[in-house]
Amino acid sequence: MKNKLENALKWIISIFQKHEVPFQITGGLAANIYGSKRPVNDIDIDVPEDKMELLLKDIERYITFGPAHCEDERWDVKLIKLNYKGQKIDISGAFEIKIFDEQNKVWIPCPAKFETAQTHTVYGIQVPIVSPQDLIEYKKLLVGKHQKEDIEAVKKYISSFKL
Repeated sequence: MKNKLENALKWIISIFQKHEVPFQITGGLAANIYGSKRPVNDIDIDVPEDKMELLLKDIERYITFGPAHCEDERWDVKLIKLNYKGQKIDISGAFEIKIFDEQNKVWIPCPAKFETAQTHTVYGIQVPIVSPQDLIEYKKLLVGKHQKEDIEAVKKYISSFKL
């Protein structure tokens, strides 16, 4: 049997494709694709805020939150949280998102840059992944051991391509 991460990723991507909703994978899964070894807790995905409604009919039975504006100590974002057969998925608004910069104690706009996403094969399917540079930039604004681990792994990934 396939693992729940793979099943959930294939399921949600098929829905994005069905509705022609642009997206990019971010967060821990993106870091994992770029070499981070820590376990993936959830699947983080950016989509345009105005496309979220297109997804609702296909995902409604798995929604645990939203779509709604969510503001906590780290994020200010339109969000849909899902639990697909035990795998958590966070679908975040791509362009009206802000991250709280712990170091400077200010909210920083952090819109997705779909144009810089890189396509990678994950579980046999082609998916857009936030660029390594963009991933590092937003993870620098966050605190936590896993953020530092991810940043170091992604930096190693980037340096492996330099001559």
